[in-house]
Amino acid sequence: MKINLNADLGESFGAWTMGEDAALLGVVNSANIACGFHAGDPLVMRNTVRTALAAGVGLGAHPAYPDLQGFGRRPMTLAPAELEAVILYQVGALAGMAAAEGGRLSHVKPHGALNNQACEDAALADVVARAVRAFDRDLILLAPALSELQSAGQRAGLAVAAEIFADRAYTDAATLVPRSRPGAVIHDADAVVAHVLRMLQAGGIVAASGKLLPTAMHSICVHGDTPGAVDNARRLRAALQAEGWQMAGLDEVIAG
Repeated sequence: MKINLNADLGESFGAWTMGEDAALLGVVNSANIACGFHAGDPLVMRNTVRTALAAGVGLGAHPAYPDLQGFGRRPMTLAPAELEAVILYQVGALAGMAAAEGGRLSHVKPHGALNNQACEDAALADVVARAVRAFDRDLILLAPALSELQSAGQRAGLAVAAEIFADRAYTDAATLVPRSRPGAVIHDADAVVAHVLRMLQAGGIVAASGKLLPTAMHSICVHGDTPGAVDNARRLRAALQAEGWQMAGLDEVIAG
């Protein structure tokens, strides 16, 4: 009965602020920190790492396509060698910040369009997994449950944590409903809690249609840029603990 809560953080840039990172770091177990290609900058990265370490939160790199203006949500086509280098560059940057603050990375979670495309494209997913393994084969790959990315991580011999999303609706193929469609993002805190508990109790992803897709689930993502994210995370954590779930780091959860 161990579960992990994660959030995408460090997504401010220069004078522009996004999210309530300090508050979320008091709730979640793992932080996926932007590495400058879709959001974040060197100072934001280092400050987020420092705050996460002080809160006892695990550090993860959150690499993306080089798409600062589009927040990493626009699909791109990069040659495999270029994409592998783009990922290595970002993971290395965050690992450097972590080392400077006396910490180390625990995991990698791709962001936005890179993540979405890798969930459906096995060849692309293999590039992502290969980049993570090339940097450090002991890193955990945080990948959406039942995705090609999860399978690629397993093929690469990486430890893989299967992720579900607290505030997103699912299709019958276990992919996220596109944000452009009504109901794709779940904003109401009660609905977020009910969505997560339904999946945990059922033992798998529950699509918007009601279809059950059985799977292991190790971590739950609460998007830091979703309005009400802090309240959602706090209420979700309280509900999980009330149901007997123990909050834990990714390494503890995947170890069983």
